[in-house]
Amino acid sequence: MKSANNRNVDVLVIGAGMAGLSAAAALQKAGCNAVVIDKGRGVGGRMATRRVGAATFDHGAQFVTTRDSRFGDVIENARNAGVALEWCRGFTADADGHARWRGTPGMSSLAKHLALGLEIVQEKQASALHQISDHWSVSMSDGEVWSAKAIILTAPVPQSLVLLDAGGVVLEPALKSRLSAIQYARCLAVMAVLEGPSRIAPPGGIAPSQGPIAWIADNQIKGVSAKPAITIHATDAFSVAHWDQDRDETARMLIAAADEWLGVGIKSIQIHGWRFSKPKQTDPSSCAVVSSDPPMVLAGDAFAGPRVEGAALSGWAAAEAVIEAIPH
Repeated sequence: MKSANNRNVDVLVIGAGMAGLSAAAALQKAGCNAVVIDKGRGVGGRMATRRVGAATFDHGAQFVTTRDSRFGDVIENARNAGVALEWCRGFTADADGHARWRGTPGMSSLAKHLALGLEIVQEKQASALHQISDHWSVSMSDGEVWSAKAIILTAPVPQSLVLLDAGGVVLEPALKSRLSAIQYARCLAVMAVLEGPSRIAPPGGIAPSQGPIAWIADNQIKGVSAKPAITIHATDAFSVAHWDQDRDETARMLIAAADEWLGVGIKSIQIHGWRFSKPKQTDPSSCAVVSSDPPMVLAGDAFAGPRVEGAALSGWAAAEAVIEAIPH
């Protein structure tokens, strides 16, 4: 982690998920001084991997698909670097046949690879954004104040709107209406270390058509974990209904619902709540320009399309908008 005092930057990218990392890389390539900040201790956002003893879990995004050739090149470069592997071509007999890529050893490895060479300040949280003449003043939760010629906001849209409102940034009514309409699904993610192999068949992923479980994956079959380890993603409906209930009890409910795919005892359980798991609807634009002078752009998987690839495409679009607008 890099530490910094109050400072001036060309472009401040808020959020070190796929959109933020993609935007920062494009800005750096264009010669801009871009700094990424993230409130967490690591990069990748929902491309998350967790270790529990000898077991390893991908507990956020499970895989990456590529439709866009530019993003395909990113994944191919990651494959050549040894941080991406093809997992499978689908999980059912009638699957679409598109490659599902996973990070290796886990999804966070892919994010860490994409972060190489970028300036990233972790455990740094913005609390308000203020326009001061020809630049943005960014108040941090630790009391620092940063100055930026341009900002790219890649936090989930509701969180970005809170930041803008805290600094008195007024959105055009049509844009505010568009952004306010974007909602996200929630997801309770259970990570269970098993006493032995599960009953899940290769390639190790199942999306049940009914019940409280949206997705269940065997991380050992997937190639992520050295020990039997299951990730369970609850549906949005179940997650919303049980969000404020006791998490241990909720985890046990999901484990019980997964019993037919497990068939063995449980050694340990952890549970994580993704408040902004994925957008329920996406904006028609690849990014949202809040201001051109000084530039501020919103990006993320709620714009160029859901999933990891959409976040990357949106990050690139935001970078292009800033490069066009920023004084050189």
